[in-house]
Amino acid sequence: GVGDRVDIRVQDYRDVDGEFDAVSSIGMMEHVGGSKLDEYLDAIDARLAPGGRLLNHAISSWPKRRLGRPSPFIQRYVFPDGELLEVGTVISALQRRRLEVRHVESLREHYAITLRHWVANLERHWDEAVELVGERRARIWHLYLAASSTNFAQGGIAIHQVLAAKAVDGQLDLELRPTFTHRLPNA
Repeated sequence: GVGDRVDIRVQDYRDVDGEFDAVSSIGMMEHVGGSKLDEYLDAIDARLAPGGRLLNHAISSWPKRRLGRPSPFIQRYVFPDGELLEVGTVISALQRRRLEVRHVESLREHYAITLRHWVANLERHWDEAVELVGERRARIWHLYLAASSTNFAQGGIAIHQVLAAKAVDGQLDLELRPTFTHRLPNA
């Protein structure tokens, strides 16, 4: 029932036209990488309407321990040319475009749990997966998902959601966060 309000396109981000009130970038930053980060965010900024919002959801690495390219296994079999960025790098790049960062949330532990569910689901539907992609590819993804779950659980990598908005003359038409009403005890 939303066909008159939604336009779904399979399109390179550099070819997108129009202006948008909101943009969700989910799992894209890892494929853009550091060398194309400015180009990518410039494209989003150019298409984001005044007052518009950007939600960036991406796997991230630690500062000063920038992973850069993932392991040779992941590079070869799962995400060729993938690169993980530190969340602060992304936040700084957003702020250089005067996109005001409104909220940052780490979902690291949640993603470890999600990955465990994906592993269990793959195992439950193993025969179907093998039929669809072959045993070799199914085994690669089984190993990748299981190892990634452990890596997220142990804090080797993280996943962050960053909400940013394009203010107009310092003003944003966003709802405020719910008021904290709990009183602290008197000291």
